[in-house]
Amino acid sequence: MRAETDTAADAVRDPRQRLCRRIAGYDWDALAAALDANGWAVLPKLLGARQCAALAEGYDEDARYRSRVIMQRHGFGRGEYRYFRYPLPPLLQTLRENLYPRLAPTATRWNAMLGVDDAYPDALDAFLARCHAAGQTRPTPLLLRYGAGDYNCLHQDVYGAHVFPLQVAVLLSQPGRDFDGGEFVLTEQRPRMQSRAQVVPLQQGDAVVFAVRHRPQRGARGFYRVNLRHGVSALRAGTRHTLGVIFHDAQ
Repeated sequence: MRAETDTAADAVRDPRQRLCRRIAGYDWDALAAALDANGWAVLPKLLGARQCAALAEGYDEDARYRSRVIMQRHGFGRGEYRYFRYPLPPLLQTLRENLYPRLAPTATRWNAMLGVDDAYPDALDAFLARCHAAGQTRPTPLLLRYGAGDYNCLHQDVYGAHVFPLQVAVLLSQPGRDFDGGEFVLTEQRPRMQSRAQVVPLQQGDAVVFAVRHRPQRGARGFYRVNLRHGVSALRAGTRHTLGVIFHDAQ
């Protein structure tokens, strides 16, 4: 009995086990409803302050990453980001593996609403096997860093033929303390209607789940595609770090 108790206590102390429990503890039915209604939903306090700081402080550790992108050089905005290399850091791997199966039912349901006969596997490994078989083998999780005056233009993170329709961004910095401005922005373009912009309020450790490129919307003749793009408004001061968790790999 003593050994079993110690094992349980060790599991609680393991930060990855705590993270798994936190993910399992969200009301995923309510989150799915929010995704259906808006194309995004917030996971409050997905990561703790120490976890956020550790990820942000690792931005300059070159061995973690496969590439670095200076956004201004490509017309993407201002600021920079780095793509992680495999194997991913344990915390990031835990996030990716445990968020995916919670989102896969919504992804499959969206496809069905839009008349796409493509169900997503229950486990991330099975989905990545699809990507890799099609030549999409490069990891896409990334860490972004913005300074004063930096911003991210509206865009979609597609990377290849196999696309998981939802992704996650975790704010690692604290608004009002580490930076000012720099709001996460989503725009929604509906057929024959003007575009709608939404600002998603986030605090340090909060994550936003959002549509990669479109979501279903019910109309008079069934469901149609609503196109979404996301970006970050200009920072007025400070430094902002964000973790991006994308589930499909890149060509």
